[in-house]
Amino acid sequence: MSSSRRRTAAAVALAGAMTAALAATPASAGVVHRTPSAFRHDIRNSTSGNWAGYVATGGGFTSVSAGWTEPAVSCRSQNTYASFWIGLDGDGSNSVEQIGTESDCSGGHAVYSAWYEMYPGAPVDVAGPISPGDAMQASVSYGGSGHFTLVLADRTKGWTRTVQAQLNNPALASAEVIAEAPSDAAGVLPLSDFGTVGFTGASANGAALGSFAPDPITMANGGTTKAVPSGLSPSGDFTVAWRAS
Repeated sequence: MSSSRRRTAAAVALAGAMTAALAATPASAGVVHRTPSAFRHDIRNSTSGNWAGYVATGGGFTSVSAGWTEPAVSCRSQNTYASFWIGLDGDGSNSVEQIGTESDCSGGHAVYSAWYEMYPGAPVDVAGPISPGDAMQASVSYGGSGHFTLVLADRTKGWTRTVQAQLNNPALASAEVIAEAPSDAAGVLPLSDFGTVGFTGASANGAALGSFAPDPITMANGGTTKAVPSGLSPSGDFTVAWRAS
């Protein structure tokens, strides 16, 4: 997420050259970034006002992982936002555990960043340089007793960030691999023109995401289609294509 948009950059304590334990600054008060209420009511119809991608439901999800190539955004005068992430929960539950990246346009300039969120807690910045074209890899896993491990790696630049987080009584109801139009307190924000983002190796509970018969989710609102997922390959590969501003 962009520090120029809504947050102070995180301070991180590195625990090694390649893997770090994170200490960060939460989002500014009043920002509502990925609240489940924004999409839960319409996701049953395989559409969402702010999500596009794949969602597996049915409960019992303890891990999710996928890779993606950070897309370049086309910026004009309007400030726009796009997030790419993997996570557990959020479809029909009030907890969300997720980590990912963001491609924003601020003042006509592209800004690339990373974050994690343990909703209902606030989003937190993940420090690390990100550029369009970088190969990202992420995972979220549940170890019991409310303990989660969230990992984000930039394979192109060679850094990895590992977050140890606590969330008591998680629902563990769903697993997602998603491109999102983020939200603030006023609602869903304008979606960045990210072209096409390619996700690879999407899996849950150690198996290909397709084995759970996930729902393909199209982002649409007010008769306007914003982003559309492709078919899901047996190995968990798919794309999400931007359609409209």
